[in-house]
Amino acid sequence: MGAAVIILIAFALMIPLTAIVLDSPVVRAWVERMQGGKLEEGADLKELSKKVGILETEVETVGRQLAQIQEEHQYMQRLLDDPAHRAAAPKSLPKSGS
Repeated sequence: MGAAVIILIAFALMIPLTAIVLDSPVVRAWVERMQGGKLEEGADLKELSKKVGILETEVETVGRQLAQIQEEHQYMQRLLDDPAHRAAAPKSLPKSGS
């Protein structure tokens, strides 16, 4: 009788676990892929190609901006590290107001 109860409890626990696994996003995606078959190559590839082009352009822009920020940081660091430049820097700033 003890083994039957253990098997019954194990079976009762397997039902919700199976439901959780089968309802997971990974399993859903796998089922959709199996039902959908092959991708439509024409439209999907053109759309993906366009998106990749846009992303490449954005990455290049971000790279240029990062290089500019690095240069500005190095310049500011040199100003902060060099006491002669630090003393001369406020004198070279334009006066505001009049």
